[in-house]
Amino acid sequence: MKRWYVYILRCHDGSLYTGISTNVAERVTKHNAGKGAAYTRSHKPVTLIWSKPSKTPTAARKREAKIKSWSKQEKEQFIKKVY
Repeated sequence: MKRWYVYILRCHDGSLYTGISTNVAERVTKHNAGKGAAYTRSHKPVTLIWSKPSKTPTAARKREAKIKSWSKQEKEQFIKKVY
């Protein structure tokens, strides 16, 4: 059974991108190669700044949606809190 992860990337312009994957390292490589999400294609290079495993794909999608609904300020506060 694959383990799903929610992750946050910091783009070169300081913006943040949130996604899910079963292999975060491979996904970050794809983002930086321009083969990831459309958003990161125009905001690369990206750096992984946070990731967390989820119990199910559904849980990962829900967590991703919740994080994406936050303002940039809320995301920055979250990142500071976990690090």
